[in-house]
Amino acid sequence: MGRTAIPDIVVSRLPLYLRAINRMEEEGLEYISSHELGARLGISAAQIRKDLSQFGEFGKQGTGYHIPFLKKQLIRILKVDRVWDVAVIGAGDVGSALARYQGFREHGFRVVMLFDSDPAKIGHTINDIEVQDVAQMEARITEAGIQIAMLAVPAPVAQEIADKLIAAGVRAILNYAPVNLAVREGIRVEHIDPVIHLQHMTYYLMPRED
Repeated sequence: MGRTAIPDIVVSRLPLYLRAINRMEEEGLEYISSHELGARLGISAAQIRKDLSQFGEFGKQGTGYHIPFLKKQLIRILKVDRVWDVAVIGAGDVGSALARYQGFREHGFRVVMLFDSDPAKIGHTINDIEVQDVAQMEARITEAGIQIAMLAVPAPVAQEIADKLIAAGVRAILNYAPVNLAVREGIRVEHIDPVIHLQHMTYYLMPRED
């Protein structure tokens, strides 16, 4: 089955499976059933089997999934069997935290560039990464062949920066700005807005009775 035939909702669950089996491997487990995996993730065993079957046959009836093998296959499918260089745009609180975060490297990502427009920040280093002038962003990203960027800039400039990133060859943007980005087909954008997630959760909260 071709890659384009895989529903995006299925792809979005694969990192959850990978994270869960990483944890199981750390616990010393060697095999896991779809029921056990589903219980950990709150996803039905049938859904897990259906999702994984779209990429191949990874389990055996009666024994379940061999954790090291399934981990290797998920890493391959998600293309994190290599290290992806990432550029962060915006060296404010969020961007600085992203540049400092050590967990990216162990999962296949490495922040190598950091840009900002504030003269007071340009030239400073965060986690050994020099803050560069955003005016040089397109040229530097094009030269380095970077395909992934994390956008942590104010909403009014987010679209303009995104357009420049795409022109520079970026094909995947993790957007922390509180605004939806308009991009052409073939560009992947994921939006990370804590306010949206909080508002989603509060819908389900019952008012407290005093």
